[in-house]
Amino acid sequence: MNLFYRQMGEGQPVIILHGIFGISDNWITIGRRIAEKFEVFILDQRNHGQSPHSSTFNYYALVDDLYEFIEDHQLINPIIIGHSMGGKVAMNFALDNPAKVDKLIIVDISTRRYAARQEHMEIVRAMLSVNFDHVTSRNEVEEIISASVKSPRIRMFIMKNLYRIGKNRLSWRLNVKDIYENIENVFEGINSPYTFEKPSLFIKGGNSDYIIDEDIDPILKNFPLAQFKTIEGASHWVHADKPDELCANFSEFLNKDCEFRI
Repeated sequence: MNLFYRQMGEGQPVIILHGIFGISDNWITIGRRIAEKFEVFILDQRNHGQSPHSSTFNYYALVDDLYEFIEDHQLINPIIIGHSMGGKVAMNFALDNPAKVDKLIIVDISTRRYAARQEHMEIVRAMLSVNFDHVTSRNEVEEIISASVKSPRIRMFIMKNLYRIGKNRLSWRLNVKDIYENIENVFEGINSPYTFEKPSLFIKGGNSDYIIDEDIDPILKNFPLAQFKTIEGASHWVHADKPDELCANFSEFLNKDCEFRI
């Protein structure tokens, strides 16, 4: 699949993978900081952003997309950063293709299977509830989704996926229907007999329960060199809540500053 991507900087390649309902735009600010020292590729994964849509939506397909991207762009020893669903893609890829990855950074996700999250279900149902035959403005769309999505921050996150396809016609960039029909696949755990014996960093949001103490040993079975960091005051959306602290953790792990310079 020919994925849409944003490219910036020069040096060793870094690939950034967003989470469910995310988009490459969410990572541009941090990508620019990292691009001071690296060549950064921020991908839209299938069914997200400007990448193609498909009724096939599982980690096998997402890992294949990443493999194809790395091969097509002839990337050597990339560092892969993945948040949430993107972290699961990154982990699966590294376990299957350890020789193709230099380092791994996983943001707020573990290897376990998760129960369906009410927050995720509310988001996708809110998006499906919008009838674009009857709305013409962003304000109307936000009013509709606000009935079930109370957090202004999460509504802003959702609205990033809205775009105009005509003078009076809006739509979601996300393939909402097929994501909804395959949402259980996103919560799947990693059940690999392999190990990735290279440097790995797992970053947890201090206010998030996506990585808990019981996850540490299972993570270490697959990623024996894993380091663990917590960013206090951050929710699951660490990159939105604490971008400076997140970038500082990247800098320390990569032994290179990722400070944005104007």
